[in-house]
Amino acid sequence: MGMYLLKTTAFAAGLALMAGSVAQADEGATLVINEELTIATTAKAPAHLENIDEITSGWIYRTKETQALQMDDFDNPAFVFVDIALDLWNEVDGTEGKSCASCHTDGPEEFAGLTATMPRIDKDGNLETLTEVVNRERVEKMGAKPWKYSKTNMASMTALIGLQSRGMPVNVAIDGAAAPFWERGKELYYTRVGQLDISCSNCHEDNYGVMIRADHLSQGQINGFPTYRLKNAKMNTTHGRFKGCMKNIRAVPYKEGGEEFKAIELYLASRGNGLTVETPSVRN
Repeated sequence: MGMYLLKTTAFAAGLALMAGSVAQADEGATLVINEELTIATTAKAPAHLENIDEITSGWIYRTKETQALQMDDFDNPAFVFVDIALDLWNEVDGTEGKSCASCHTDGPEEFAGLTATMPRIDKDGNLETLTEVVNRERVEKMGAKPWKYSKTNMASMTALIGLQSRGMPVNVAIDGAAAPFWERGKELYYTRVGQLDISCSNCHEDNYGVMIRADHLSQGQINGFPTYRLKNAKMNTTHGRFKGCMKNIRAVPYKEGGEEFKAIELYLASRGNGLTVETPSVRN
């Protein structure tokens, strides 16, 4: 127990030292994509947040060079994966001899606004993510095998679907049947875990804007996911990022697609209510 306390104290002290010595990114920059679509990167915090008055996109904490990549779809490396998804959209797969295009004849544009409301409660009263919606369609409509949660095909397809909501305000429901899932997600967000004894809130609520090693801590908003990370040169899903965070604090990660990560996703998505969907974003 004493060792855990020592590590946590050292972590906090390191954050405090770096806060005063490292300049922040251009937090006053404006995100305009393709010189035509203005993305809101700050907003008044939703009423259910208790400790933050203003919510901010992770984009404003990135270097100018990284910010610029997201401002032009031609330069945005995530669009390599959007193109992969467009090919998959038209690819026949499964026992029913169908593709996504077989049923959704209006194209991916049919899903405009969907990502802005996810996760959501399904018809059976369960919390579902966009990934689960895609896999349900594959299994039930196409007779195809489900894709793995964070592999290239799924990350690419959810990026394509998310792109249709880009520029729309995040508006995730947390009342009614969603309330117990949201409460669970909130509980997990503030629970310290791992050998470093750290919670999500310790970094993304208490210390956003601070440098830790080479990373500029953000509020941990997920309105740009799936996101292309320069660090690993691929699309990263929300649950994949959650898993990485837990490993960083030496905790045993929850299962991707499991109830814990789904609840955390709902809570985090709701913390961004009022921000704008940025999918597919670019981060370090």
